[in-house]
Amino acid sequence: MARRTFFSFHYERDVWRSSIVRNSARLKPSIEAEFIDASLWEDAKLVGDAALRRLMDDGLMRTSVTAVLIGAETASRRWVRYEIDKSIERGNGLFGIYIHNIKDRFGNTDQPGLNPLPASCKTYDWVYNDGYNNLGSWVESAFQESGRI
Repeated sequence: MARRTFFSFHYERDVWRSSIVRNSARLKPSIEAEFIDASLWEDAKLVGDAALRRLMDDGLMRTSVTAVLIGAETASRRWVRYEIDKSIERGNGLFGIYIHNIKDRFGNTDQPGLNPLPASCKTYDWVYNDGYNNLGSWVESAFQESGRI
């Protein structure tokens, strides 16, 4: 069964690396990728915090798993923290993927960032743990560990 998965990440710094992960998710039959479109994000930022919260709440609706894409500054992002807290409230399966080893459009990797997730959440490295081939099993494992039916 496909798991509807929300992808949380620091947009400004990690959009390139995140797109690699999100686009690979679209190719996996076990994952229905859910993320906030950049144009919606920009529009909501103009309206204010309440609009951003609604946008994120709507994005998380009907999801059963949240994947936090961990880059150099992800842990310091207030809206990533909000998405993690809401995912925990919802009972979503939750896991992290370190994305700093994914090359950007210029061929550069980044510095590893701090893990913003609770200690009980599993984390993986996209490059070293072969995320392209293992993302589906990571999503399923997080779902199973959440205890959701």
